[in-house]
Amino acid sequence: MKIGVFDSGVGGLSVAGAIQKALPEHEIVLREDKANLPYGTKSPEQLLVLVMPIMQGMAAEGCKVIVVACNTVTTSIIEELRTHVAVPLLGMEPMVQPASMLTKTGTIAVFATPTTLRSTRYNWLKSIYCENIAVIEPDCSTWSKMVEDAVVDRKQIEKNVQEALDSNADVIVLGCTHYHWIEDLIKEIANNKAEVIQPEQPVIAELKRVLAQLS
Repeated sequence: MKIGVFDSGVGGLSVAGAIQKALPEHEIVLREDKANLPYGTKSPEQLLVLVMPIMQGMAAEGCKVIVVACNTVTTSIIEELRTHVAVPLLGMEPMVQPASMLTKTGTIAVFATPTTLRSTRYNWLKSIYCENIAVIEPDCSTWSKMVEDAVVDRKQIEKNVQEALDSNADVIVLGCTHYHWIEDLIKEIANNKAEVIQPEQPVIAELKRVLAQLS
């Protein structure tokens, strides 16, 4: 069965690789939109114009389900996409609920793009799951480009991680699939003072459930 994976850039490659490893019997179709990077500073209206034809094209190619491996797209426009794309769409969004259950200090940090942090969906997640939890949101606006260009600014990452730790965060949520490529570095800098989480494995578990229903 064809499984689609979409992201603005290299973040989708990480997700596609994890899916291929977990589900080797399926064909993974990866689509990116590097010509229009970055997505993390674009409006929902701009994103809809860019993403809708790509998703519809993937469905037309025979993808039976599409993983939206972009937190910005998921939190901003996935509901609109679902009304115009004829196959199931599985989104990836910041793991606010799991983080709220893991924290012992009552403070979590969410590393995400500006558009994700402004989105209605993300702020709804915070209102539901973080009523009594402090949420630190360091400025990671340059991270996606940094990862995309493969020029990692360790000092910038250290500054953001330290900001979270200094605020007593004991869970760091990676709210952009680009950041998966520097997950090990973030963990190294956090030095076991905070747990670092991202949604690849939960999304793969959900994907397995959807595939079982489709087969």
